[in-house]
Amino acid sequence: MRAVLIVTWNLFHGRSLPHSRGSLYPQFAEKLRSWEWDVALLQEVPPWWPQSLARDLGAEQRTAATSRNSLLAVRRAIAERRPELAKSNGGGANAVLAREPIAAHASLRLRTWPERRVAQLVRLRNGVCVANYHASARVPLAEDELRRLTDRALAWAGGAPLVLGGDLNLRAPVPAHLVHVAERDVDHVFVRGLELDGDPELLDRSAAADSGAVELSDHPPLRVRVSR
Repeated sequence: MRAVLIVTWNLFHGRSLPHSRGSLYPQFAEKLRSWEWDVALLQEVPPWWPQSLARDLGAEQRTAATSRNSLLAVRRAIAERRPELAKSNGGGANAVLAREPIAAHASLRLRTWPERRVAQLVRLRNGVCVANYHASARVPLAEDELRRLTDRALAWAGGAPLVLGGDLNLRAPVPAHLVHVAERDVDHVFVRGLELDGDPELLDRSAAADSGAVELSDHPPLRVRVSR
């Protein structure tokens, strides 16, 4: 199997630093278009973005709604005009984009309170399985969620290679039976049945907005190459 390039990125609900007015969808899409990757694990995604991203980037996508998605049309109308007013109340989703055909997808709800948390399990046609997750902000909850996600992801993958990544809201997670191959603060990538191929990278997220130069999201994208 050839090497697989994985990017994990928390999109900060489509916001930037410093803050911008109006939708930054074109800037986020252009950044994702400019990088080389096979699979992008995305968190805090505006729920109306994944289908457009897949179309514009020539990828397949699977989406799992997370929290604050009631009355989504109203939330969207505010978030697209005033993203800093809406913040996380604009609605949330996790999304997997893949430039490799997707063979199967499942959503796994790991928590409903104090906030809904949903993981994604994806099997690619090349046999690699991936798990994408954004964990709770409280450490004990995040540790419990990661333990349960790891168990389910390993069972889902069976004997296939597995990549588990995302914003885990933990700085030193230690899931059993997985190898830690990349990290940046609370963003992590773990594998089973794969090996790190080269050094992990933090990708440039600078962009131009109406307000001037910005950095997209409050998380830098983390990219890692793995192979068998």
